Amino acid sequence: MTQHHSLKRNLFILHFTVFIWGFTGILGALISISAVHLVWYRVLIAFTTLFIYFKIVKTPIRMSWQDFAKLFFTGAIVGLHWILFFQSIKLSTVSVTLVCLSSMTLFTAFLEPLIKRQKIALIEILVGLIIVFGIYLIFKFETKYTLGIISGLVSALCASLFSIINSRQIKRHAAPIISFYELLGAWVWISLYMAFTNGFNQGLNLQFTDTLYLLLLGVICTAVAYVAGVSVMKEISAFRVALITNLEPVYGILLAFLFFGEQKQLTSGFYAGAVIVLSAIFMYPVIRNKVEKRKIQKRIPLG
Repeated sequence: MTQHHSLKRNLFILHFTVFIWGFTGILGALISISAVHLVWYRVLIAFTTLFIYFKIVKTPIRMSWQDFAKLFFTGAIVGLHWILFFQSIKLSTVSVTLVCLSSMTLFTAFLEPLIKRQKIALIEILVGLIIVFGIYLIFKFETKYTLGIISGLVSALCASLFSIINSRQIKRHAAPIISFYELLGAWVWISLYMAFTNGFNQGLNLQFTDTLYLLLLGVICTAVAYVAGVSVMKEISAFRVALITNLEPVYGILLAFLFFGEQKQLTSGFYAGAVIVLSAIFMYPVIRNKVEKRKIQKRIPLG
């Protein structure tokens, strides 16, 4: 296989993976059980699938207790992110939730420099203000979904936090290994929460369709999609991956329109806010890439 064909194949895999991630919101809306029970099943299925995958390909998964503890505790943030994500869908719509989740770019732009003790770039402040304005429009016109919007925004904050933590862990461990231990941690923390709140009750009972949707969510949309998404990074630049990953809310919103006719439930204010937020998110990596190139060119002495 030529390098050109290999790149095309990996780009197709990445687009398909992002499309599958966009499908998670649809499955979350279709599954009838609560957000906590849904995530409990999802992480259980996902980390079990990854464990079977590691056994088949004979991947060693041992690590130091110190690294295990970091990933295990990060799993609590991962679990909270998913619970709030699915809770947001149940309190609002898939489209509203996905636009709120897009604010992860905003949170990361501010949190990463603070955690790494770096200066926040002017471009990140400007993009952040544009995203805030877009979210304000959605808040203003979709007042009946206020709790859903708040859940979606806190979910995005959690996603930003564990992404920043993982950006350090990826230098020490393979992404599927990180995912496995974080999913295991998420399942344990959610199980503890359920034990203290009498969550192990009839709410765990599944209908036949719930079982099918959960298997799709846990195996295809979580474990398989994650491994596929990581594998393409060997040939595709991080910038290109970030740009294509921004299509997730677009795919998700289009699917929500197709499956649930959500365009009939949403106001013009939502569309205005969504266009502003998504445009800012798409333009951010492009502008940042150009700024970085200019900085590099200034450093290179002429002649």
